[in-house]
Amino acid sequence: MKKFKVNINNEVFEYEENTSYFDIVTEHKKKALLVKVDSKLQELHKTLKSDIKLEFITLSDVIGRSTYERSAVLILLKSIKDIYGENIKPIVEFSTGNGLFIRMNGESEFDIDKIDGRMREIVDENIRIEKMSVHTDTAIKMFHDAGFFEKEKLFKFRRVSRVNIYKLEDYIDYNYGYIVYSTGFVDKFSLTKYKDGLVLIIPKKDNPEVVEEFVPEEKIFNELNNASKNAEDMGVADVGSLNEMIANGMTNEMILISEAYMEKKIGDIADDIVKRGNVKLVMIAGPSSSGKTSFSHRLSIQLRSHGLKPHPLEVDNYFKNREDTPRDEHGELDFECLGAMDIEKFNEDMLALLNGEEVEIPSFNFKIGQREYNGNFLRLGKDDILVIEGIHCLNDELSYRLPKDSRYKIYISALTQLNIDEHNRIPTTDGRLLRRMIRDVRKRGTSPTKTISMWDSVRRGEEKYIFPYQSSADATFNSALNYEIAVIKQYVEPVLFSVQKDSKEYPEAKRLLKFLDYFLGIPSDNVPSNSILREFIGGSTFNV
Repeated sequence: MKKFKVNINNEVFEYEENTSYFDIVTEHKKKALLVKVDSKLQELHKTLKSDIKLEFITLSDVIGRSTYERSAVLILLKSIKDIYGENIKPIVEFSTGNGLFIRMNGESEFDIDKIDGRMREIVDENIRIEKMSVHTDTAIKMFHDAGFFEKEKLFKFRRVSRVNIYKLEDYIDYNYGYIVYSTGFVDKFSLTKYKDGLVLIIPKKDNPEVVEEFVPEEKIFNELNNASKNAEDMGVADVGSLNEMIANGMTNEMILISEAYMEKKIGDIADDIVKRGNVKLVMIAGPSSSGKTSFSHRLSIQLRSHGLKPHPLEVDNYFKNREDTPRDEHGELDFECLGAMDIEKFNEDMLALLNGEEVEIPSFNFKIGQREYNGNFLRLGKDDILVIEGIHCLNDELSYRLPKDSRYKIYISALTQLNIDEHNRIPTTDGRLLRRMIRDVRKRGTSPTKTISMWDSVRRGEEKYIFPYQSSADATFNSALNYEIAVIKQYVEPVLFSVQKDSKEYPEAKRLLKFLDYFLGIPSDNVPSNSILREFIGGSTFNV
């Protein structure tokens, strides 16, 4: 039997041809969910065909955790089917708090302990999850027979000739992404009953041995829930339905309705600010590529319609000079921490403005790393109001000296309400990453490879400095548009092909390309010039 060399952490091992990666993982006693073979991700049922470099992908990796979640969902869906048959139709909706929300359509009552017990039986039995490749026409018939009509619709618009389907005993499903080798890999999870469904909780990647208690985030849940129901009302709750509307020539109507819904939400927030009567500081924060700048412009227009005079202000103008910027644990300058801001000067200036004094607002010169004063004087009159944008705007430590009733805090994020189908959600981070990628290319000359390489760091900063404070906001605004990925596809797809196959960013670029392939593209001609989407694709009426 022919043997091949396998390089694992610079140590070389020999294995016979056709040895499965599952056997190699088992021999090395690693809790690997996938492997990376010469920079290409592979599931564990695949076998050895040549000399390779092998890396183990675990729950501590981003792709490992998403594989674990996807596999846990597969086991959950089979368990529900085993207990309730066709009486409950579970819909995998969105992340909420530290878990994944699954809406239980059908019977109003369900026994969560029964579902949990059935899941654990399936895990204990360590059942092999089979992967089958079938012709697309066959897959469409299988989805129809199984009652998965969103999947049936989705694959009517797919150009591929074959589809990979996963089979767990008598249960079959399509999954957007990889699945583990067998059910025994998914041994840590919990279920919590919540609203009209349940929440599935799995370990975090930085603490893979612990399943934490569910921590609900009511405001974010309500925003996502409303967006999901709005998408259903519009008939675009999933990608297949979106593609159907595009194919039927309803694109312009869909864009107009989506934008009108967003304008109403902005108007409602402006109304609430005005009703409070004493708000002088509107403070806006949100994760990367949420459309904060366009939102602040559109909110300012709504405030003007109420007779107010909004003035934009960026907290970044209050950065400490470069020599005073703190450093992180790696000795690198930490621009994202609160300590990088001159909090005292910010509070001093804002208090002076609230007291009717004239203040010279600084600007920060990022080229030389110094704060500058260029004669930008401001005094707030009765109808003047500041619209302030910055990463720490929801953190009370930034504005600790300012009266609470003078502040109105807004959390903004692109909370994707569209799902691929009834069992495959689109992570909110995917929409934001695509937005950022096209803006980076267009405005900063940054390659997709660089954007992907920085993304984990960007997200760590968000988790540390933004997400912990989102529940303290007076208003939450969802900047995601039902139709946007179909437009973004035209801009981001070509540049993703520039990511080199030998780069460590290639698997993520390949995943995003596969994701974009689900969508029919639409031109940007009918996207309004004041749309938040214009902040990323260009052509905005605002200076963004």
